Amino acid sequence: MSSHDTVFDVNATAAPRTNSYEAGPGDVGRVLLLYSGGLDTSVMLKWIQDHYDADVVTLTVNLGQPGEDYTAVRAKAEMLGALECIVVDAREQFAAEYLAPAIKANALYGTGYPLFTALGRPLIAKLAVEHARRMGCDAIAHGCTGKGNDQVRIDATVATLAPELKVIAPVRTWQMGREEEIEYARANGIPVKGGTEVAPYSIDDNLWGRSSEGRWIEDLDHAPDDDVFNLVTLPEHAPDDPEVIALEFERGLPVAVNGERLGLVECIERTGEIGARHGVGIVDHIEDRIVGLKVRDIYEVPAATIILSAHQELERLVATIHQNQMKPMLDQRWGYLVYAGLWWEPLRSDLDAYIDAANRYVTGTISLKLYKGSARVIQRSSPHAVYDASLASFAGSGGLFSQGAAPGFIELWSLQSRMAWRVRNPDAQ
Repeated sequence: MSSHDTVFDVNATAAPRTNSYEAGPGDVGRVLLLYSGGLDTSVMLKWIQDHYDADVVTLTVNLGQPGEDYTAVRAKAEMLGALECIVVDAREQFAAEYLAPAIKANALYGTGYPLFTALGRPLIAKLAVEHARRMGCDAIAHGCTGKGNDQVRIDATVATLAPELKVIAPVRTWQMGREEEIEYARANGIPVKGGTEVAPYSIDDNLWGRSSEGRWIEDLDHAPDDDVFNLVTLPEHAPDDPEVIALEFERGLPVAVNGERLGLVECIERTGEIGARHGVGIVDHIEDRIVGLKVRDIYEVPAATIILSAHQELERLVATIHQNQMKPMLDQRWGYLVYAGLWWEPLRSDLDAYIDAANRYVTGTISLKLYKGSARVIQRSSPHAVYDASLASFAGSGGLFSQGAAPGFIELWSLQSRMAWRVRNPDAQ
C-alpha cells in the first residue's frame, strides 16, 4: 500500500496500543486540538473530524512567539470546521510560573539548551486539560512526533492531571510525510501557504528562545547557513561598538534593565532585543533526547544567555563556597527533570524549596559587556555579597581574618595529605 493510500484510508486499523490513554476511533465524541495554524495541525483538524467522527475544539497558546497573527489562526480553524477556537495569552503565567523557577535554577540541559520548549509544554498541556474539561471534551490531540521529547511532556501532563482524558497523536500513526500532508490538504480544501508550505526549517519559539531543526542541520559536517538565524544578528554583522547591559535582580529574578524597572516578561523581552542585536545567544548543540536519539539543534537564546549568566554570577557572589559547590548539582537535576517531561514529579517541587531558599539573598546588579556574540560579566554589586575588598587585598587584615593564623591552618589542612604521601612513599623520605 502506498503512502497515498494510507492517507485516505480513514478506516485503516491502527497499530496495537501499548498504553492506557490513547484514543481510538469510537472512543471520543469531542476532541481538543492543540492548534498552531500550520500545515500539520490544520490537516489534523480535518483528519480528526473524519477519522474519529468527532467535534473538534482548537486551543492556541501565546507564549511569546514573535510575529503570530492569532486572528488569522482563529479564522483558519473556524473555516476548517472547529466547534470553537480558543486563543489564550499565557505569557505572564509562563514567565511567573515556569521561567522564574528556571532562572533561579540556572536551568540548562546538556550545558547549552535553556529548556524554552521543555518549559512551555507542561503549561500548554495544563491549559489544554482545563479547557478540555470546560468544553466537555473526551480527548486532547497534539502534533508531536514519535521521535521527539514533546510527546512525553504533553502526554505525561495529561495523564497526570486528567487521567480521564484520552490522547490523540496522529503524527505517530498516520504515516504521512510532508508531501502527503500537502496532498491531503489540497484534496480537503485546506489552505496551503504559497501553494506548498514547505518551510525550510522546523521552528519552535517562545519568550525564552527559538530552535531550528531540519534540512542541513541533520548533517553534522554542514556549517550553519546564515538563513537559519532569524532572531539573533550574526556576530560578524553585529555593531562594531560594544554595549553594556546592567541587570538588577531581587531574590533571584530580574527586575530592571539598565536602571528601568520592568515586569518579568518585559525584562526578558528587553534583554533579548539587546542581546540579539549584538549576536549573543547562538548555540549549535548536540542533544541527547530522552527517547534515545542524538539530534542537532540550532538555538537562538539571547535573553536566556544573558539572564542566566548574570544570575549565576550574582549567586556565586552572595553564596558561600559550600552553597556554590552544592547548588549546581541540584540545578542540573532540576533541569533534567524538566527536560525529561517530569514537571509534575514531586522531586522537582522539593528542589524548588531549596532553590527558592538559596535565592533569598540573590539581590544586586550584574553588568555585562556585549560584543559580537559574547556576553562578558564586568561589574558586580550586592548588599549580600560574601566579599570584603579589604580582606581580598594583599595588604588586608580585617577583623574576620588574620594573616598570622595562616601557617597553623596550613599545617592542619594538609595533615592527612602529608601523612598519606609519607606512608605511600617510604623510600622518598
